[in-house]
Amino acid sequence: MKFFRNTPAVSPEPKPQERLSRRSSAMAEISRVLKSEETLCVLDIGATSASNIRFFTERGHRIYSQDLLEASTDSALVISNEQGLPTLDSKKFLEENLAYPNTHFDLVFCWNLADYMDESLVKPVIGRLWSVMKPGAMLVAFFHTREAGPDAPYYRYHITGSDTLEMHALNVKPGTRKERSSARNFALQRVFNNRHIENLFRDFGSIKFFLSRDNVREVLVVR
Repeated sequence: MKFFRNTPAVSPEPKPQERLSRRSSAMAEISRVLKSEETLCVLDIGATSASNIRFFTERGHRIYSQDLLEASTDSALVISNEQGLPTLDSKKFLEENLAYPNTHFDLVFCWNLADYMDESLVKPVIGRLWSVMKPGAMLVAFFHTREAGPDAPYYRYHITGSDTLEMHALNVKPGTRKERSSARNFALQRVFNNRHIENLFRDFGSIKFFLSRDNVREVLVVR
């Protein structure tokens, strides 16, 4: 697994972030499930999107939204490991987040959470998701390829159609007033290769990869 370290760099003042559109093969497969007349229970653990909430509620589904990456920045989670180095308390994190009944959800949207979340929380979070998903439930996650580079933007994803997404970059230039006043400035922490991803979801029933043109692999996992 490759880790990125923050390195100082001089770059021009960024322009206001625009929303980008992308086709999603994983969403295209999920859209067939969404056509079901049965009410689905959906969990979105990326940056909160009002349009996603509206997308599912207008179709008669129930959606729960939790910004887990934002929650992971709570300073109360910081503890020391056996080597005396700072880490995050995954037990405390899961006590305060993802506190849902077992086998509760039909769909889970992880988006690109695993690439930006502190490593100490990634496997515990995936393990908890396995527990709260129904047998046969589906999970969508995005993973960057090595070509994306350490400055790959962290996005809020908005579902806009059966196979389309709108992406809103939340990163800001280091040192700006906006960064100092907001916790939403997350750097890419690592790059998972296919073997790492398969290992991360090893307790799930099946996994399918879709390679897109923007240095992102879409992963569709079935519980």
